[in-house]
Amino acid sequence: CKSTRRAGCDADLGGFGGLFDLAAAGFDSAITVLIGATDGVGTKLRIAQSTKSHDSVGVDLVAMCVNDLIVAGGEPLFFLDYYATGNLAVEEAAAVVKGIAEGCRQAG
Repeated sequence: CKSTRRAGCDADLGGFGGLFDLAAAGFDSAITVLIGATDGVGTKLRIAQSTKSHDSVGVDLVAMCVNDLIVAGGEPLFFLDYYATGNLAVEEAAAVVKGIAEGCRQAG
């Protein structure tokens, strides 16, 4: 969690919302508009499940959201996520979360 933190982002694992302080990140809140995006990895998840390789799923998830922000003229400031499953496979979940963190580092 700490390796992906940036100025303005004030959230910890387990919360029900993400906080972002525009002023702390150096933005003028009077002229700044936040853009929100959510996406999924689609069929990549099926491939990850069949190959038992979940490393890149998280990176792809962040990348799809970042792409949606960029084409709208935005900058990725924070990533609000959740992991839903009917049956928790800890190693798979850990690989996805690790990939999400790596995707956030790559996105800045």
